[in-house]
Amino acid sequence: MQEERRQPQESTTLSAELVQRGKIQLDAEIRILESWLSQLEETRKDNPESLAARKAYGDMLQSRRDLLAALQKQR
Repeated sequence: MQEERRQPQESTTLSAELVQRGKIQLDAEIRILESWLSQLEETRKDNPESLAARKAYGDMLQSRRDLLAALQKQR
C-alpha cells in the first residue's frame, strides 16, 4: 500500500494560511472580549453576576492573548 505524500511547498503554504486566519480570528475575539469587559466595568462592583462574568471574560481574554502570542511565533 502506497502512502500519499504531500509536497512540502503545499503544506507550508496551507500552514501559513491557517496561521494567518487564526490570527485574524483571535484578533476579532480579543476585541469583542475587551468590549464586553469595558461594558461590565460600568456595572456595580458588588453584583455577583457581573463579578462572575468579569472573571469568565477575563479568563477567555487571557487565553486568546496566549494563543495569539503562540501563533505569532509561527513562521
